[in-house]
Amino acid sequence: MKTLHKYLTGQVLASLVLTVAVFTFVLLLGNVIKEILSLLINGQARLGIVFQAISLLIPFVWVFALPMGLLTATLLVFGRFSADQELTAARASGVSLLSLITPILWLSLFCCGLSAWINTDLGPHSRVAYKNLLFQVRTELMNAQLPEGRFIPVSTNYFFYTEKNRGGKLKDVMILVIENGTNISMTITAPSGNLEIDSTNKEMFLHLVQSRSVTKRGVIMSAGAWTSPNLYPTNQSASREYQPPINDMTFSQLRERLRNREHALDLLFAAPVSSDEPRNDFTEPIRIKMQREISAIRVAMNREIAFSFACFGFTLVGIPLGIRMHRRETNVGVAIALILVLVYYSFIIAAGQLAAQPELVPQLILWLPNFIFQAVGAVLLWRANRGI
Repeated sequence: MKTLHKYLTGQVLASLVLTVAVFTFVLLLGNVIKEILSLLINGQARLGIVFQAISLLIPFVWVFALPMGLLTATLLVFGRFSADQELTAARASGVSLLSLITPILWLSLFCCGLSAWINTDLGPHSRVAYKNLLFQVRTELMNAQLPEGRFIPVSTNYFFYTEKNRGGKLKDVMILVIENGTNISMTITAPSGNLEIDSTNKEMFLHLVQSRSVTKRGVIMSAGAWTSPNLYPTNQSASREYQPPINDMTFSQLRERLRNREHALDLLFAAPVSSDEPRNDFTEPIRIKMQREISAIRVAMNREIAFSFACFGFTLVGIPLGIRMHRRETNVGVAIALILVLVYYSFIIAAGQLAAQPELVPQLILWLPNFIFQAVGAVLLWRANRGI
């Protein structure tokens, strides 16, 4: 048994290293061509910066490459193990499949722990460092200062929200004017606007087109055009750092942001409604947008944790499928692995699309592929162990 365990574990580890390296290269290639290579060709980055950016991207792509590599490794190793009649010989010696694969299952659980660390900490940190490096190279201050789909405190008296920000061209803008630190005195909305930043003179202005202002008491004022006062941040170091979106945050950062947003929601909307102040009509769009952001944070947190268990589910499915394939060809194993990965990621994509609809509880969708893969894998493994 020790010889068989060492043999199978060594085969899976060797295949895992190779497949993770291949998937890492493929996933890196898309980002290199899309973002890094263009900077090098245009002379915006030196060769050293390019290598630094690639090294920062590697831990981020491991988030996806590690589960994909483990699935492919189990399909290839157990496909060859079955095709070479080694499994038949082991069974003839009285060794069951379950006792044979015990080290592989422990290896998958170790990969789950490694994947959890990469998903919740190392991957987001490396992604933010990579984006910050590109941000410093390109000096895209506009997009970094005002990210999309989030309430951003641009000063002590203003909260900003925009659906789209394309190089300072804004769409569906909302500005909350705050008084006394917590009370909303006015909300300003506009279908479009422009962001103008002068980092040399430390000035930042918002220019809104067809703006509509609503006071705290529900008085509507159509101003047409509106220009903000200087909103340049007082913390100068913040203007030089890439502000990560929700999907690029670590788990601890997401938890802290969730706590802050829920606290802000309680402060803004926990006050009783008076009869002479139509607070509900005034604050309803704000409440909806803040709830959508909270839902997106919860989806991101659940995605990082749920995806950490993909290695175990992929192993449970990969072992019996590899035995049933009974093939030595590498291309067949890789093709089946890609199909299974697409099925798994379809749930993640669906949850991401529904993140703005908290009433549908999209974070629960992220756990469905784990339950499905583990249940199907357990059934297939039981059947394979009995020779069915």
